Amino acid sequence: MARIIRRRGSPAGAPPGTLIAHSGAAPPSLRVMLYGDTELHEPALSDVGELVGMRGRAAVLWVDVAGLGDVALVRAIGQLFGLSELTLEDVLNIHQRPKVERFGEYLFLVVRSVTTGTDTEQVGLFLGPDFVLSFQERAGDCFDQVRQRLRHGAGRLRAAGADYLLYALVDELVDDYFPVLEAHGERLENLEEAVLAGPVAEHMNEIHRLKRHLLGLRRAVWPARETIGLLIHDDDPLLGERARLHLRDTQDHAIQLLDMLETYREVATELQDIYMSCLSTRMNEVMKVLTVIATLFIPLSFLAGLWGMNFDPESPWNMPELRWRYGYPLALGLMAAVAVGLLWYFRRRGWLGRDG
Repeated sequence: MARIIRRRGSPAGAPPGTLIAHSGAAPPSLRVMLYGDTELHEPALSDVGELVGMRGRAAVLWVDVAGLGDVALVRAIGQLFGLSELTLEDVLNIHQRPKVERFGEYLFLVVRSVTTGTDTEQVGLFLGPDFVLSFQERAGDCFDQVRQRLRHGAGRLRAAGADYLLYALVDELVDDYFPVLEAHGERLENLEEAVLAGPVAEHMNEIHRLKRHLLGLRRAVWPARETIGLLIHDDDPLLGERARLHLRDTQDHAIQLLDMLETYREVATELQDIYMSCLSTRMNEVMKVLTVIATLFIPLSFLAGLWGMNFDPESPWNMPELRWRYGYPLALGLMAAVAVGLLWYFRRRGWLGRDG
């Protein structure tokens, strides 16, 4: 059964921009990085108001919020950076479709990151002239590779602007799907070998689970590809030519993911057919054995019934073997010969054994 997605957001009839944290939202934690070509700072915050003085201290300010359980914090960050409450509402409503929108002086993106082999979580990204804001559903650094590149000054990330940081974050979110899909591919290969060796009910349950997981991943990757395409082709001044160029590579990765997803879904469907075919073949083998047994007993039952009619021994039409000394062993030997003869005939016709 496919997973049912229930929308969690503002109650029906609430005015636009109503900020409500969903039930079970994790408490937030903030991580800040300020960097330029020759500098990098990771200040610890005791109050969200300290962000006011950080803008302008370096070329790029990156604020990462992990956990959406504090509406007041989300609203305060929105006010500091001039974010619309409509976009903040989308940040807290964690079942948004991946998309990109322009609001005033910033771009707002929604993408989904893969957290385990089965689940995805929403990530909201804001791009301004000199800042990037990221909002994750829960703690757990899905941007660890980007942080390490910033700390070590690897590549051109430190020398580029906020738009290139946005590209790096989106690229890491997309690339995280590859190891998950490769693990699903290995599971499908193992399942195929197990089904061919001997299908059991748990195999079909596992196939259904895999198909459901693949469908969930496809729902996240397909609109992400469209979102990246919009970033590439929309002439927004916040995105430089270098960032657009590298986003093309990210879009190629998203297309590869979709190809893998479609291939694995087809393999899972074929596995279902193989499972049913193996069950049908096994049932046919069982029915063939039962049919052979029943066929063997047809002539034996006839002979047993013939000699079991118990006619009057004095009748001239009686069966003479009833008075023979070895009549009973002869009858049993005849029955055995008939059974062996039938088995030999079935074997020669290819109805038994490997050729059957």
